[in-house]
Amino acid sequence: MISVRVMKLNPLITEIKGNSLDDGHGIRTVVFFKGCPLDCVWCHNPESKKTAVEISYSAPDCLDCGNCRQVCDCGALDIANPFYINRAKCNLCFQCVEVCPAKALTRVGDACAVEELLAKILSDKTFFDVSGGGVTLSGGEPALFPEYAGSLLSACKANGIHTLVETCGLFDFAKFEKWMLPYIDVIYFDLKIFDDADHKKFCQAGNKTILEHFQALHADAAPGKFELLPRIPLVPDITDTDENLTAMARFLSSLGIKQSKLLPYNPTWYPKNARLGLPEQPLLQNVNHWQSPGKIEHCKNLFRNHHIIV
Repeated sequence: MISVRVMKLNPLITEIKGNSLDDGHGIRTVVFFKGCPLDCVWCHNPESKKTAVEISYSAPDCLDCGNCRQVCDCGALDIANPFYINRAKCNLCFQCVEVCPAKALTRVGDACAVEELLAKILSDKTFFDVSGGGVTLSGGEPALFPEYAGSLLSACKANGIHTLVETCGLFDFAKFEKWMLPYIDVIYFDLKIFDDADHKKFCQAGNKTILEHFQALHADAAPGKFELLPRIPLVPDITDTDENLTAMARFLSSLGIKQSKLLPYNPTWYPKNARLGLPEQPLLQNVNHWQSPGKIEHCKNLFRNHHIIV
């Protein structure tokens, strides 16, 4: 099995998103953790890949007022730079962020104590109670920080808040089971690519451990304990192929799973790479478009053929 490094320090949080309707039942508050053991080429939250703080630059929002260049002591900012910021020079002092009137420069990742985070979540509890919602931990990968995430989940449950965790499945299972699982109501478990070699190619890690973790959680899931829902992202020509989806459907069917969720591809994430100074992905081709309703329906039918509701 793959050894996954567990972070001992408190994680950085990239966003606390209230009034979400896309990350579980009801109205939810979603906490996005910074740091992930995978490096999927199509990642919709590339700002959540690294555990360290970063700086983001949005060219369309820039007024070119020059304030940032005047306060930058290390000469890291120049319109001649490919992504404006020379990240080899930048010391992440964030003085430029403070003087940017258009918020084109922003800090990515902030430390947040569990007590502080809980207070923000509790401010939305009325919405949870009315809608049947709750809190969702996303990322990044929340299970990289099992003790911190577990403390937050425990506090939420003590306050009568429904809990959901979105995971890529690659984590220290013993620590996840000890610190997090007792306080989770629902797990959204992402299964991306069934073939191990292709998973390594597009996600920078194999999937054998991920599949083992899914099977272990499936065997333990039960009403009144926790629910487990597999999700498959539909990435054009990478995960949405007949070969991949059929293999995934067969795997789920072999476990007796009757329900799954397909996530239609959303191409609006792609500009995030440039904001973080990330170069073009050579493995990404033909992905800057929405999938047609006919394509999505075809993908659904591959699962329906194995008696899996999507």
